[in-house]
Amino acid sequence: MKFKETILRNKFMTKSKLLQMHNVGIVVESLDKAISFFTEIGLKLEGRAMVEGEWAGRVTGLGDQSVEIAMMVTPDGHSRLELSRFLNPAAVSDHRTAPVNSLGYLRIMFTVDNIDELVSRLTRHGAEIVGEVVQYEDIYRLCYIRGTEGLLIGLAEQLGNKTAADILENS
Repeated sequence: MKFKETILRNKFMTKSKLLQMHNVGIVVESLDKAISFFTEIGLKLEGRAMVEGEWAGRVTGLGDQSVEIAMMVTPDGHSRLELSRFLNPAAVSDHRTAPVNSLGYLRIMFTVDNIDELVSRLTRHGAEIVGEVVQYEDIYRLCYIRGTEGLLIGLAEQLGNKTAADILENS
């Protein structure tokens, strides 16, 4: 299609609407360990697959690639975490131990119903608390942990009926 035809076609197209956030992707070294860790948090394995070939490389810009993925889903079925292990090309950089004020993707946060019990369970599986569990007003108890492979994970336990949205609306 010629450039001028593309402009004319786009001029008359309706604006796309965001329907939902489908998933967040994290690249890991061990898919099995990552699945086990996120299962311990409460996500469920939705499925595993190989994503490979020239078509996939055209999406990512990496050329011919071979990636093993696992899709994890939250208990409510609304949010997903895509875990990826690159076989080819190999991972090229590692920012898993970057501090929380680093640019770019840094952490994923989960709402849990008992932060103390979950932290206790996750530390038995090798996770480390970054700072400490703290209470923010009468709304949340929060902490960051370094989970499998040093991934930064936030945990939040809601204490009452207020949420972060209540605070943001009032500021």
